[in-house]
Amino acid sequence: MLEIWQETLNWQPNQIQQQQFQQLYELILVANQHLNLTRITTPEDFWEKHLWDSLKGIAQLLNTSTTSPLRAIDIGTGGGFPGIPVAIALLNCHVTLLDSTRKKIAFIETILPQLSLNNLTTLTGRAEEIGQQTQHRQAYDLALIRAVAPASVCAEYALPLLKENGLAILYRGQWTEEETETLEKAVKELGGVIESIETFTTPISNSQRTCLYLKKIATTPANFPRPVGIPTQKPL
Repeated sequence: MLEIWQETLNWQPNQIQQQQFQQLYELILVANQHLNLTRITTPEDFWEKHLWDSLKGIAQLLNTSTTSPLRAIDIGTGGGFPGIPVAIALLNCHVTLLDSTRKKIAFIETILPQLSLNNLTTLTGRAEEIGQQTQHRQAYDLALIRAVAPASVCAEYALPLLKENGLAILYRGQWTEEETETLEKAVKELGGVIESIETFTTPISNSQRTCLYLKKIATTPANFPRPVGIPTQKPL
């Protein structure tokens, strides 16, 4: 897949990163037999829908020469996506993998030593609660959130965790102009703006995907995120 990496992301994994991606795939396959981490199990599907898709969202960072360390949080990481591929690709980025399901976090904790990654941390909890904790609120440069909830709910989970000028990256499927209008209002209330929306086609299955980039430009009001369950019951 090296040619496709290069053509589509202007980046290629080195030999160590290739081995880590392969090992991650094998570990997920074994765990999937009893944990139901993913329905995506064929090599090509795994590469496209988990590895490539995860890194497409941060493509702008793959070729930057900055050595400044970054802090990222992957909200609702599940089996570790997009957070683990991002940590493999960006060695100067420390990624916190957040999920409310203890079993999934426990699985991730068992595979991290095998992947030889020291820039990953795990965290069990709900985004609504974590976003109100001093050690996490306004602590991250990047917030990654994929396939978790409607976009305005994702924004409410992500923006309180970001430093000012931090970036939330929402991984979505298809996207409409009407959805943009709804999201704009929510993001403004949370102290952010929609910086850009990128719609693209995946390289193998030609599926349409969208990444939304939300920039934090002001402090998020203290009442956000609202208590557990409220963001999904009453989206902004």
